[in-house]
Order: sequence, then C-alpha cells, then structure tokens
Amino acid sequence: MIYQKYVKRILDITLSGAAIIVLSPVMGVTAILVKQKLGSPVIFKQKRPGKDEKIFTMYKFRTMTDERDEKGELLPDSIRLTKFGKMLRSTSLDELPELFNIFKGDMSIIGPRPLLIQYLPLYNEQQKRRHEVRPGLSGLAQVNGRNAITWEKKFNYDVEYVKKVSFTLDVRIVLRTIIKAFRQEDINAGSEVTMEAFTGEPS
Repeated sequence: MIYQKYVKRILDITLSGAAIIVLSPVMGVTAILVKQKLGSPVIFKQKRPGKDEKIFTMYKFRTMTDERDEKGELLPDSIRLTKFGKMLRSTSLDELPELFNIFKGDMSIIGPRPLLIQYLPLYNEQQKRRHEVRPGLSGLAQVNGRNAITWEKKFNYDVEYVKKVSFTLDVRIVLRTIIKAFRQEDINAGSEVTMEAFTGEPS
C-alpha cells in the first residue's frame, strides 16, 4: 500500500518536526519543572521493540522519583509517582519527547504502543503481528480504553490496526486521541497506578 510504505513516513517526519518546533516552549518548561520536582535525569530512557522487533531507545519525561527503601531497592510505583507525575501522565505531556523518536524513524505518530522487551517471548503468533508496523505515539487500543482494557483486547486492537492501516483510520485515531487527552480519559487501569504486567496469553 502506497500510504503505509511511503506517505505515512513522510507525514511522520513533517508533522513530528513541526510539532517539535511549535511545542519546544512547552517541552522546555516541562523539563525545568521535572528537574525541580523530580530531579535528574529529566528524560526517562528505556529500550523498546519497534518494527520487526528492532530494539530502539524510547524517550519520555520522567514521572517518578528515585525513592528507595533501606535495602536500596526502588519503592513501589504508587509511592514514587507524585501528584506532578500523575498530572504529566494524565495530560500526556510525559510523552512529548517521543516526537524525537518519530522524527528519527523509531516510531510513527499512529501505531501500536511500544511495550517492554521482556514481553517479546510471551506473544503468540497473532500478537506478534503488532510489530509489522512502527509503534506509535497513540494507537487504536489507546482510543478504545488505553490502560482500562485487558491485554487481550489491547492486542486485538493492535492487530486490527495492522490489518486496516490507512490515512483515514490514522486521522480518526488522531482526532480521538486529542479528545481523550483533553478529557484525561483511560489513564490508569482501574485503581492501579500503571498497567499490570503482561504474563502471556494462550495461543
């Protein structure tokens, strides 16, 4: 498909580049606030699998402190995630640095969200299809429940996107993402601070 092979990447470069320029003041202020309230480093870096399971470094603004117990082990997420960190997540400001991942070609504006490397051996053949396209800043699963739905439903949406990717679908997802960001919907999975870990699904 011409859109998926050529046009989508051109749009990613153009739109992410423009967004980086326009939103640079917002990212600058956010970085200063993160430094003051949460400390350094300001950017949280983590290895994630991308298209064809190629590993890349994803960038986000940090949302947690580095508080540790007497044994030197990190405290639970619920303690390290501050009110400021929750605000960053609820407004999706923490994900703005991913625009650089999109510009570089690691990610796309729309696609399945990049998950943890340790999940790779746990996917069944159907779930593995989520890596046939570049991971996205937002995706079909994010506008249909995000962290409020089960892993099974999330992967079903990811694979559905891979099968149906098109310009029209991407535009619809972008518009729904903007609406959800303003409404701050589906940020947490129930009462949990972060989505529970994926442990594998039956094939």
